[in-house]
Amino acid sequence: MKVILLLVAVFWSQEWKSALSDSIIHIGAIFDESARKDDEVFRLAVADLNLNNEILETEKITFSVEFVDGNNPFQAVQEACELMNRGILALVSSIGCMSAGSLQTLADAMHIPHLFIQRSPVGTPRSACPPTSRIPGADDYTLMVRPPVYLNEVIMQVVSEYSWQKFVLFYDSDFDIRGIEDFLDRTSQQGMDVSLQKVESNINMMITSLFRTMRVEELHRYRDTLRRAVLFMSPATAKAFITEVVETNLVAFDCHWILINEEISDYDLQELVMKSIGRLTLVRQMFPMPQNTTQRCVKHNHRINTSLCDPKSPKAQQLEITNRYIYDTVLLLANTFHRKLEDRKWHSMASLSCIRKNSKPWQGGKSMLETVKKFGVSGLTSFLEFTDNGTNPNIFFEILGTNYGEDRGRGVSRLATWDPVHGLNGTLTDRKLENNMRGVVLRVVTVLEEPFVMVSENVLGKPKKYQGFSIDVLDALSNYLGFKYEIYVAPDHKYGSLQSDGHWNGLMGELVFKRADVGLSALTITPERESVVDFTTRYMDYSVGVLLRKAERTVDMFACLAPFDLSLWACIAGTVLLVGILVYLLNWLNPPRLPMNSVSSTTLYNSMWFVYGSFVQQGGEVPYTTLATRMMMGVWWMFALIVISSYTANLAAFLTISRIENSIQSLQDLSKQTELPYGTVLDSAVYDQVRSKAMNPFERDPMYSQMWRMINRTGGADNNIDGSREGIRKVKYGRFGFVWDAAVLEYVANNDEDCSFYTVSNNAPDRGYGIAMQHGSPYRDIFSQRILELQQNGDMNILKLKWWPKDSPCDLYSSVQTGQRGNALDIHSFAGVFCVLAAGVVLSCLIAMVESWWSRRKGSRVPSKETQGDGPSAIQTADQCPHTPNEHPLALGGQTQNQIPNTANTTGSTTTHYQPPACCDIPCALIVQHSYEPGNPSEITPKMRMTTFTTSPPTPRTIRRSTWSTYTAGLTACAPRMKAPTSSSPPLPSI
Repeated sequence: MKVILLLVAVFWSQEWKSALSDSIIHIGAIFDESARKDDEVFRLAVADLNLNNEILETEKITFSVEFVDGNNPFQAVQEACELMNRGILALVSSIGCMSAGSLQTLADAMHIPHLFIQRSPVGTPRSACPPTSRIPGADDYTLMVRPPVYLNEVIMQVVSEYSWQKFVLFYDSDFDIRGIEDFLDRTSQQGMDVSLQKVESNINMMITSLFRTMRVEELHRYRDTLRRAVLFMSPATAKAFITEVVETNLVAFDCHWILINEEISDYDLQELVMKSIGRLTLVRQMFPMPQNTTQRCVKHNHRINTSLCDPKSPKAQQLEITNRYIYDTVLLLANTFHRKLEDRKWHSMASLSCIRKNSKPWQGGKSMLETVKKFGVSGLTSFLEFTDNGTNPNIFFEILGTNYGEDRGRGVSRLATWDPVHGLNGTLTDRKLENNMRGVVLRVVTVLEEPFVMVSENVLGKPKKYQGFSIDVLDALSNYLGFKYEIYVAPDHKYGSLQSDGHWNGLMGELVFKRADVGLSALTITPERESVVDFTTRYMDYSVGVLLRKAERTVDMFACLAPFDLSLWACIAGTVLLVGILVYLLNWLNPPRLPMNSVSSTTLYNSMWFVYGSFVQQGGEVPYTTLATRMMMGVWWMFALIVISSYTANLAAFLTISRIENSIQSLQDLSKQTELPYGTVLDSAVYDQVRSKAMNPFERDPMYSQMWRMINRTGGADNNIDGSREGIRKVKYGRFGFVWDAAVLEYVANNDEDCSFYTVSNNAPDRGYGIAMQHGSPYRDIFSQRILELQQNGDMNILKLKWWPKDSPCDLYSSVQTGQRGNALDIHSFAGVFCVLAAGVVLSCLIAMVESWWSRRKGSRVPSKETQGDGPSAIQTADQCPHTPNEHPLALGGQTQNQIPNTANTTGSTTTHYQPPACCDIPCALIVQHSYEPGNPSEITPKMRMTTFTTSPPTPRTIRRSTWSTYTAGLTACAPRMKAPTSSSPPLPSI
């Protein structure tokens, strides 16, 4: 087996030596071990030239390729010496600057033309190679195939055109930052604020460490810095970095980033645009080519491989810049060899030894170098040529860019071009957005708050539709500017506040973390919020107000008693009883002389009845003739007049308007009282405003200090709520005052079905409602400008009147119900009076029944007509009376013609009867009998019953007062109708 391998090796060696000895054109190539594609293109270029008989005719190009570590100069020199020992006409290298410097020194020493194609590691932007120390006066045999690095000049021109004054410059770990020292010096001289930051290979870990180590304020400043950035990195690193910062919401659609790298393919360009948001500007090297495919692929006497010259070819699209320069380098060497053969100035290759000290350089190297520098060639890089100092002057940059927005796959257009001779060809402006925002889709976050944002339609399976004042403003902006929007409600349904961990929640958190572009609701502009987001100009004034419930009329059946307090009614009732008793006592001590024909008596019952009748202005039937009694009654009538007049006036007031007036008519009144609890939404803007004005020594307000004590009672747990709807419901169904936005409260009070609310607010607004946007949003100014236009032309007032009409059915500023003013009195106002009347009727019926029963019982005890016979003491009823009203009965024992004498004898006494007819026309009848037993007074009743007295008339001291009053009254009434008494009759008592 070993013998076979040895024979194969010997055979291959002989074949290679035979080919080498037959060919007079041999090229050496050294490539970086990672540049396998360079080797592929190099071999393809040699194969194309060997097939073209017009250039080298019968001659063929042979080559030797070696791969080295780009960071190992010793290996590169060793491989180059090995190639020179084999014999080469030129050395082509595609490596980094570190190894290129050693090859340059070797080429100068051996006089071998060295065509150096600078290659940057893993596609990072190039940095200028440091100059190589050379022997003074020695020729430079190294030709720089790739043009010098102009990235400093290009990026300086771009940022100057964009008028950037502050930005951050990102570079990857493989980029040599010394290549942009000149750019940093120039920006410093022009006063630009440039921050440098290195992008580590593990981008995810780098971003995570930022969130872990930075505070919230630092992250906000960092996000603001990221609005403008320049990226010096490879396309692969740029794609990974942009993807990471977009996913972590470090940037938004208002950012503008510039990626500069000569090595950006069309495929990389499309991916970068897809992954980025905001505006993206890309600077890359371009190669001007004819539009005609035939002209593009045919260069003078050589036809380039179609797979490389056709831009639609997949292989051509994947070509790297070094691949293009390698192909053109081989083509340039072939044309040089052609010219040398025509001039017959060919110098044979010589085997050179780098190890020997006395080795001589190649004699034909100088001539070959001059021929290479003298002529140029058109190829894949447009035109390759060299100046006297061995550099390629032909380089062109194109500046591509996108517009602001976050539409995926948005178009990319060429903005300008740049070359070392003409500079920038085009105009670059980073101007603010114009009125045309068509194609822009904004993501809007909101919080439901009447009447600013409300759900108008919620159909299952379809997006919710919203309405409200803020939605109307957003629609007006959308119609004018042309943008579209997608709206959603904040996950926690809160406006947002700064949490203990330094993060914002709610609507503000959605903007801070770049999950939304616009925040819209009843959002007030506060200093705390403005520190993390941007606000437009205010589109409506804001003030703090309080929602209170109006005083309601309670249904009181005894509203007629409302004018006087219960204690006053008790005093009046007691006064009636007391005065009645006093009148009775005064009459008892000094009995009055009753007039003839009077049927009244001064009993206690009649005295009470008279006092009560005079109190209610209905008069009385008992005459009082004594001075003391009249004095008493005069004072009593004056007292009754005053009481009745006061009652009448107060009753009219109470029945027309409620006296339960709420004393809270301003925020000052609210802060001074402590009976009615009040509060607001915890951690809201109103909560923060009251706290700030109560505790901040620079804006402390006594009114807000008192309000803060109530709101912050027990740490805010008692009087504060979680949402505005809960506060409104608490006011409607309880004793509570809700402190909130005055505009919201006015809408609630306007649209309450019962008009049971009224509002109190400050007259001077100190803040306003605004539209919140991400910090640094390019839409803020254009939104603000349009809002001002809406306010100036009156459209904003029209939108306000839609939700806060002037002809509201409810009175927002009155603390009493509108229905209590000037309406007719209802049944409820007099229900108590009817109840008293009904109670009196029922009580009267009961008394009548009791009296009827009592009368029948008393009547059953009187002897009947059959048992009584014709005795003189018999009772004659009205239907038995034979007398006419003009007949007069006998007095003191006399008898009428119809009177039946009483033949019965009384026990131990003789009686004389005075019996007037029962049916006479006097008010009452008196039957006088002389059968009175001392100590047992007889009764006189008003119902025609017998009453007996002794022969001696009774006196007030021997019988009860009521009997005496009845006796005197009856005697007075009946005396005029009695006949004159005889001599044997007892005398009548004097009246």
